[in-house]
Amino acid sequence: MTTVAAPAVTTAPATGRHPSAARGRVTVNVVMVAMILYFLLPFWWLVVAATKDNDALFSTAALWFHSPGAFVTNVRQLFTYNDGEYLRWMGNTAVYAGVSGVGATAVATLAGYAFAKYRFPGRNVLFSSLLGAIMVPATALAIPTYLLLSKVALTNTMWAVILPQLLNPFGVYLVRVYVQESLPDELLEAARMDGAGELRVLWSVALPTLKPALVTVLLFSMVGTWNNFFLPLVMLNNDKLFPLTVGLQSWYQGALIQSGANALFTLVIAGSLVAILPLIVTFLLLQRYWRGGLTVGSLK
Repeated sequence: MTTVAAPAVTTAPATGRHPSAARGRVTVNVVMVAMILYFLLPFWWLVVAATKDNDALFSTAALWFHSPGAFVTNVRQLFTYNDGEYLRWMGNTAVYAGVSGVGATAVATLAGYAFAKYRFPGRNVLFSSLLGAIMVPATALAIPTYLLLSKVALTNTMWAVILPQLLNPFGVYLVRVYVQESLPDELLEAARMDGAGELRVLWSVALPTLKPALVTVLLFSMVGTWNNFFLPLVMLNNDKLFPLTVGLQSWYQGALIQSGANALFTLVIAGSLVAILPLIVTFLLLQRYWRGGLTVGSLK
């Protein structure tokens, strides 16, 4: 009887992660670090430049500090220059961002909830038009909006900045998607069977569930209004109503005209740094809510 020996099977020793996978991970990390540095560089320059006086701003190293004392002086001058003009602009910006953010969130919530849970004639056509409105640049609508508001004598008023910001097509879209994914019809029907009216269902059942989406819309609306420049530039000619963006631009133009003789360049830089601090604090406080709103729809 002849026996045939089975071929030997050799097992390659485990060497850990595949080399190509490791190289890919390193490449991804390098790209991520490069992007982080790219986005942080302007902020770093702003912090560094705020520590310089008007002369050092143009004569010292661009990306390194100069004098902590100059920073304190710049901030003090920022809040006292021209009878505290900067504080007035910051107050205007807070009003614009707060009222517009809350109003835009309310409109987006009602519209998004209606698109998601109600059936009415023209629903799909209206929502398709809404999606098309997302693609229209806001700057393209500034002049038509100015002509419209001028007919009702609202230009050069706070309402000229607030009213256009109440319409947020992306916010409506976000709320609609979130309602469809996280708010089952059975939950609403159970509330209706218990005798709750439509407003009670919306207030007591839908809104607590929609908190991440609402905070996301609120945050994006407030940031968009806080950073808005072209709309208030078109609508306002009274410097007492300026937001920070337009006010700092007027200082910058004044610095160019005076060739920096009035030290306005340092005020513009210090004002820009102070202007972004409320946004950073807001993002840090609300990040757990708006991250949940942005990732809606990724999981079923």
